[in-house]
Amino acid sequence: MFEVRWKTESFLLFALLLQVTFDVTMLFDVPVANQVIGILYLTFVPGFIIVKLLKLDELDVLEIILFSAGLSVAFLMIAGLLVNELLFLFGVSQPLSAVPLMIVLNSFTVVGGVLVYLRSEHVKIFRVSEPFKTYPFALLFLFLPILSIVGAMYVNAYQNNSLLLFMIIAISLLFVFGVLSKRLLPSKLYPFALLMIAIAILYHASFISNYINPFGSDVPIEYFLFRTTANNAHWSSTLPFLPTSPSIIGADYGRENSMLAITVLPTVWLTLLKMDSTWMFKLLFPFIFAFVPLGLYQFWQAYVGKKYAFISAFLFMAQETFYSEMLGLNRQIIAELFFVLLLLVMLKDKMKPVNKIICFMIFSFGLVTSHYALAEIFLLFVIFAVASLIVLKRPSIKITVSMIVLFFAVMFAWYIYTSGAATFNSFLKFGSNVYGHLGDFFNPASRGQTVLTGLGLAESPSIWNTVSRYFAYLTQALIVVGFIGWARERVRRRIRVENEYFILTFAAMVLLAMVILVPYLANTLNMTRFYHILLFFLAPLCVMGVGFIVRLLSKREKELVVSALLLVVLVPFFLFQTEFVFEVTGSNSWSIPLSGYRMDTRILYGHFGYTDGYNVYGAQWLSRNIYVRENSGLYADDSSESSVLTTYGMIYVGYVNILSNRTTLTDIGVVYLSTLNVVTGVIPFGGLSWNTSELSSVFNDLNTIYTNGGSEIYNHSP
Repeated sequence: MFEVRWKTESFLLFALLLQVTFDVTMLFDVPVANQVIGILYLTFVPGFIIVKLLKLDELDVLEIILFSAGLSVAFLMIAGLLVNELLFLFGVSQPLSAVPLMIVLNSFTVVGGVLVYLRSEHVKIFRVSEPFKTYPFALLFLFLPILSIVGAMYVNAYQNNSLLLFMIIAISLLFVFGVLSKRLLPSKLYPFALLMIAIAILYHASFISNYINPFGSDVPIEYFLFRTTANNAHWSSTLPFLPTSPSIIGADYGRENSMLAITVLPTVWLTLLKMDSTWMFKLLFPFIFAFVPLGLYQFWQAYVGKKYAFISAFLFMAQETFYSEMLGLNRQIIAELFFVLLLLVMLKDKMKPVNKIICFMIFSFGLVTSHYALAEIFLLFVIFAVASLIVLKRPSIKITVSMIVLFFAVMFAWYIYTSGAATFNSFLKFGSNVYGHLGDFFNPASRGQTVLTGLGLAESPSIWNTVSRYFAYLTQALIVVGFIGWARERVRRRIRVENEYFILTFAAMVLLAMVILVPYLANTLNMTRFYHILLFFLAPLCVMGVGFIVRLLSKREKELVVSALLLVVLVPFFLFQTEFVFEVTGSNSWSIPLSGYRMDTRILYGHFGYTDGYNVYGAQWLSRNIYVRENSGLYADDSSESSVLTTYGMIYVGYVNILSNRTTLTDIGVVYLSTLNVVTGVIPFGGLSWNTSELSSVFNDLNTIYTNGGSEIYNHSP
């Protein structure tokens, strides 16, 4: 065992040096240095100080990194909330400005460093099994993020995806050789390889375009609420522009406004890092998200071993939701980090009870104030686990009733007393909707299109889609086989596994069955997101499924054979999920990074909400020159309403009327047209679309008051 220890004087001086360096680069606004140093400092240093204050010496290197990141993010959220509330109470109208935040951050670093200094003579920085050695093959993984970033920028500039295609092939080959050869990639470097793969996969999608890409998700609302908080330098738990009885969209705004992960946290980042807010979303949230597979690897390796945990983490990242839909759900990105850290805290052995409770409380608050649905799912999991273990008369000392009570109290107190109880009311509404649709149990359509596709009940548009589905079905079948084999061998006591982990995995299987069987339940969150979350527990079962089949055929498990069979399944699965196969074969592809250049504009701009400079400049001009309020007569297509006007126009969607062939403008009417409307001549409306010429009657007696060659704005003659 090899340990690195510092004298406490050295630790204190190092912490102060980092703080001073960050302060100087921020105060003098040193380009690049402020952002690079600031991101690393804010992501790890506050949390690392907390780790040392708690003397969490039982953590290994990867756990120190994960806990430092999670505690740092939680610290920024909690400190930002306290500064926001206390200073505003004392008459400071903009508490989330640079000076108050810098005072709090500097004070914490100084006081925390001094307390660590006073507690002991030495500080253990990390502990590893052997000294570090250089592995040339592992260094190849460093080039993956570089390929990803340069490749995405090459697509933006020249519409050429060759570097991104090469990156996907490189990831596949490095993964194959890394799994098959311990000499090329020893197990201690699995976390490094996973981090590089995760960053590369995430950035290849997030860096496409110079503007926010919704990916069909909620990031326009998240960005709107963040900019509202940042512009005011104050977070308000209520939104004054929402009506007393808000619509469904208004309820979405109310729920999301109560999430500190997309209001206070990015405001603190923006204030201290002084970076462009668009690129902060594109860069920083995916960077945090890249640590989720690392946390899952750490969680799984105690039960299935390092190699199989590495393969399971690759399956988790290979699933398309990880690098598409999730990039439009930044609050869930932060919540998933806290989710996996809670799993590590609960099931970790040899952790002092007081430290376990402190970490559980911090991460619970982080999860609750990041994503309401994920917090509810976590609560259901722990309730199921505790109830099951009590019924089986095997009570757990790791997952306890007191944890449930604590989490429940934090969760419902926050959801009831913030944003007018919008989140709590949504829980009740979703539950009522599910209950109301139980009569449709025998109607397959009530499960949603994604569930039908997953069950093979939807028509496949092409032969390549059929092959892609077969590989997806194969991973799902292996998960089922893996669970059956695991349960069978556990009953026969051929394997020993902690009761808590088995029960949590069983709960995930039950929830997956419910999402498929219960009408409307999948629609409450989207089936793809449900499956993505359930892979936190189910991904290792795919590996177990192959192992179980091999043991049935050969009477003993051969690791090399299992690994080879998994590669035969997972590498093609990855190539299909990234749409690589569809792009190289010229088939219809849903990948914006690889195929956006040839994608139908109605899908690219209409379905995905993709935007360009024309749209952004038009939305910003509209926001600056037209006073948009309720009943102000602003009209736009539904794609512009829910994406660019929300994100860059900072216009609440409730103030926008949907443009259609039935639109009749009043004297104060204003019409916003996007690139899709002007250049392509298409106006989308729900699942339909019209040609712009079909709405010629709408534009009678209208003047063009703004045009930039792509976006146009009209109003009545003065």
